[in-house]
Amino acid sequence: MTPLETVTQELAKYEHPFFDFRAQPRGNDVELCIRSRVPGVLSPEYRITFSERDLKSSQFPWTFQSLLYSCLTDYIVELFTKAPMTG
Repeated sequence: MTPLETVTQELAKYEHPFFDFRAQPRGNDVELCIRSRVPGVLSPEYRITFSERDLKSSQFPWTFQSLLYSCLTDYIVELFTKAPMTG
């Protein structure tokens, strides 16, 4: 299986009403693009790259889910248009 097929197969297990997911090759790596379905979002995309080494790991499905959830959390936080300072 190619690196792109590996990510695409894993990605097929996920669906979200607010986000579209797409995988595309980036050299020997695979880039995952998370795109908002909500119109007018200031930062419409969030991207993460999986290395060839990540994809060959026996733990890839778990790593994929962990990174996907972390990226979604980061992406949602980045979409705040107003927030008080913290720290």
